[in-house]
Amino acid sequence: MEIKIGVQHTPREIVLESGQSAEEVESAVSEALSGTGNLLTLVDERGRKVLIPADRIAYVEIGEQAVRRVGFGAL
Repeated sequence: MEIKIGVQHTPREIVLESGQSAEEVESAVSEALSGTGNLLTLVDERGRKVLIPADRIAYVEIGEQAVRRVGFGAL
């Protein structure tokens, strides 16, 4: 799924593809913003961790689950 994160005072957003479910991402964001954690930690499809300071998050956009297609059929 595609996740877009806006960071304050930064003109570009962070875009990553993650294997985490929408519920996992939402709970990680709410935990970071509630003050229990200082960092938002997400893992992308390649296993890399992305750490973002919770006090700098402007917005988080969670996309739909991507369905992987196999084969050479027409789109």
